[in-house]
Amino acid sequence: MSSTTTNVDPQGVEPPDVPVLVIENPEDEHYVEHHSDVFYVKIAIILALLTGLEVALSYNHIGVLFLPVLLILMSIKFVMVVLFFMHLRFDSKWFNFAFWTGVILAVGVYSGALATFKFFIE
Repeated sequence: MSSTTTNVDPQGVEPPDVPVLVIENPEDEHYVEHHSDVFYVKIAIILALLTGLEVALSYNHIGVLFLPVLLILMSIKFVMVVLFFMHLRFDSKWFNFAFWTGVILAVGVYSGALATFKFFIE
C-alpha cells in the first residue's frame, strides 16, 4: 500500500502553483564562502586597533606625516569594511567594478576640489 501526500492546508485549500528552483547538481552553483563569527570578530578587533592608532596619532604631533598616515589608515579600514562586512569580495565582478569606479571618481573629484583651495600646500 502506498501513501501519497498532497499540498493541502488544514482548511482544505490547495496553495497556488509556485515555480520552484531545483538544483540538480549543487556543486555547479556559484559558491559563496561563508566565514565564521570568529573571523568577523578578528576583523572587528583589527578595525578597533586601527581606530585606536588613529586616535593616538591625533594626540601625538608627528609633523608632516600626520595627514598621509591618517589617510592610509583610513583607506585600510575602508577597504576592510567594504570587502568583508559588505561582502563585496564575494560579490559579482560587475558590482566590484561599479563600486571601485565610483570610489576612484569620488576620490579624484574630492582631491581636485581640495587642490583648488591649496589644501595640500602648507
